[in-house]
Amino acid sequence: MSFFRSKFLKTYRFSLILLLSIIIGAIIGLYLGEDAVIFKPLGDIFLNLMFTIVVPLVLVTVSSSIANMVNLRRLGKVLGYLLLVFFGTGTIAATFMLIIVKFIDPVGNAKIVIEAGNEIAKLNIGDRIVSAITVTDFSNLLSRSNMLPLIVFSILLGVGISLLGKEGRGLAAGLEVLSKAMMKIVTIIMYYAPIGLCAYFANLIGQFGSQLIEGYARSILLYIPVAIAYYLIFYTIYAYISGGKEGVKRFYKHILPPTLTSLATQSSLASLPTNLEAGKNIGIPKDIREVVMPIGATMNMHGSVIGSMLKISFLFTIFNQSFTGIDTYLIAILISVLSGVVMSGIPGGGLIGEMLVVSLYGFPPEAFAIIATIGILIDAPATCLNVVDDVSASMLVTRLIEGKNWLKKKFE
Repeated sequence: MSFFRSKFLKTYRFSLILLLSIIIGAIIGLYLGEDAVIFKPLGDIFLNLMFTIVVPLVLVTVSSSIANMVNLRRLGKVLGYLLLVFFGTGTIAATFMLIIVKFIDPVGNAKIVIEAGNEIAKLNIGDRIVSAITVTDFSNLLSRSNMLPLIVFSILLGVGISLLGKEGRGLAAGLEVLSKAMMKIVTIIMYYAPIGLCAYFANLIGQFGSQLIEGYARSILLYIPVAIAYYLIFYTIYAYISGGKEGVKRFYKHILPPTLTSLATQSSLASLPTNLEAGKNIGIPKDIREVVMPIGATMNMHGSVIGSMLKISFLFTIFNQSFTGIDTYLIAILISVLSGVVMSGIPGGGLIGEMLVVSLYGFPPEAFAIIATIGILIDAPATCLNVVDDVSASMLVTRLIEGKNWLKKKFE
């Protein structure tokens, strides 16, 4: 029994510390209310450290992983299966929420006052795509606001180094060492995580906790159990498909740190370092996790997909429109996937996705303010699903590439 306790504590000690720090922060936030803002600087320090490391981390890990690939055909397989998994599971997420909102009205008897807003500019899809994957100057790559262009550049850099053959091996080896150094920095930053998360969560609860009882409460309280159910049901299924019972065991053994980090920071990018560490501990191959997870942090958002379906249903109810018919459902699923998978790769993608919903359905401009508010209130659980799904997706991609016995081969 003492052996079990010591093994349990050794495995989950840091996760339990993080969980305790968030609980303490929540209690402080509830007790102090808006006065909890005094803890905001301590939380901002942690968040800023994570955001500071994420750009060099992505640049080095993605380029290093690709540069050290012996066979570039493997890269093509990784990217191909990555897109298949992203869009396939995104469609499942949208369909799941569609079924929920057909049985449970997200509005109910809530009375929401619609205030007229400013005109929304029409979306220029071509310009959005260009800005999503490219920037006008190299210096613009060194910003977390341009993560997808940075990933594109990192892939090209890795491919270029790999194509050098023997001449590029030294540089590839240097990038691998630098990648390990970056992960060591992440480890150092995480020593401060309990303090930072406690402070950040105290301020978050103190500032926004009361909004949960406002007019949008029904939708928020619908989203939270749906998010929990999706987390427990679908990620268990995906983990089982990926690696059987051992896959499920290893997934839940190492997923708590990314889960807690995402809930506290409400940022997929800030959670990326803990995601990479979780993927390593689970046993996901280095070249797969270091390609799938950074890309997933910008364009694989199941929480956002589910949230988009909720927003669409919400608007249909508010404006007394019929949310029925196969064509209506298919369009809703398509828009939800586009909002959560494609548009999330664009800077300010959350708001762009909401604009997409309003524009394509022809809702009045003031509808944007309504669903933007919902987006803010569901941000924490949505981000949690966004982050955890990157680990799940990496496991599925590994299963498709390495075969069903990949975990057994890894740890035998």
